[in-house]
Amino acid sequence: MPSIECSGESRNDHVWNDGCSHLNFPIVMKVEEIRDVNEHRLTYAKAGVSIDAGEELVRRIKPMVRKTFNDRVLTDIGGFGGLFDARFPDMKFPVLVSSTDGVGTKIKVAIDAKRHDTVGQDLVNHCVNDILVCGARPLFFLDYFASGKLHVEVGESVISGFVKACTENGCALIGGETAEMPGIYQGEDYDLAGTIVGIVDRDRMFRRESVAEGDVLIGLPSTGLHTNGYSLARKALFPRYALDSKPETLAGESIADALLHVHRSYLHPINHLLGMFEPGKDIHALSHITGGGIVGNTSRVVPEGLMLNVHWDAWHRPPIFQLIQDAGNIPEVEMRRAFNLGIGLILLVPADRTEAVETALVNFGEAPVRIGNVIRN
Repeated sequence: MPSIECSGESRNDHVWNDGCSHLNFPIVMKVEEIRDVNEHRLTYAKAGVSIDAGEELVRRIKPMVRKTFNDRVLTDIGGFGGLFDARFPDMKFPVLVSSTDGVGTKIKVAIDAKRHDTVGQDLVNHCVNDILVCGARPLFFLDYFASGKLHVEVGESVISGFVKACTENGCALIGGETAEMPGIYQGEDYDLAGTIVGIVDRDRMFRRESVAEGDVLIGLPSTGLHTNGYSLARKALFPRYALDSKPETLAGESIADALLHVHRSYLHPINHLLGMFEPGKDIHALSHITGGGIVGNTSRVVPEGLMLNVHWDAWHRPPIFQLIQDAGNIPEVEMRRAFNLGIGLILLVPADRTEAVETALVNFGEAPVRIGNVIRN
């Protein structure tokens, strides 16, 4: 800013107590008038975006986010981009695997229940599973948190969920974006999205070409709806039940509890198997059961000319699914398309390796169930 010299020599000037001369304007604004002008000046905060709230959220989350870092993370929080050491000398042909997803209207259940620490876990675990079925292990995760009005405590709770799941999955949370967008989101509403990047050696990838007639479908249990089918579930349940309702079907559990069970990660049991069995030979493919259900998702890893033969009565469905179906009078075919129905991950395994794979899963603490096989179309 240029300096201003004040001489105070002009007879037409009014000398203030700062020793400088000032023009003696004929109109002098009163204090009240100045305050009124200031109050009508537009600021970012008055437009609905609080930079202070955003900075406070970053201040709060920094310590916990840093706990997800490892030796490969080369930047701290606050930069323009997250840097990650991409040297993998132990791999012959490293392949990066990426995925982006959201949590859907499960967020609305979390908002109404005022429980915000689980949806972040849902998102990370969902993304981990999506790259896991390619054979990849996670490297780092980036999140996007958007709201109409940023409530720092809510944002902190959501991000604590990201941190918890990233830690459990050995994944660094190296970046994110917090967006406050008044006019786009209303009231307490917010939305989440996340991107994950993982890695797999090309020779260890799962390929749909490996799947063959006679392969057995081994299902691993889900924890509930995971992150799919919530629009249908909410439409069916909430005209009849409140979030704190405890229908007899749920054996003492509330609707909120049943709907907000965390989408589980299958990383650790699958990594256990990959230390014992060869992808493409002992385990032909994996399928993460999300929107589209068991058939819709597993068909994505089945070659042309083959199809799935699912034994729908081979496992016990968690009671929340029966409650949803009864409350909404939903046809069985629609239930199978919209929900995982209690099976969150499916392994497609050659018949002669099925028993060995099942034994390894049981020894790891899993409860695998044979739910069908691959047949000729």
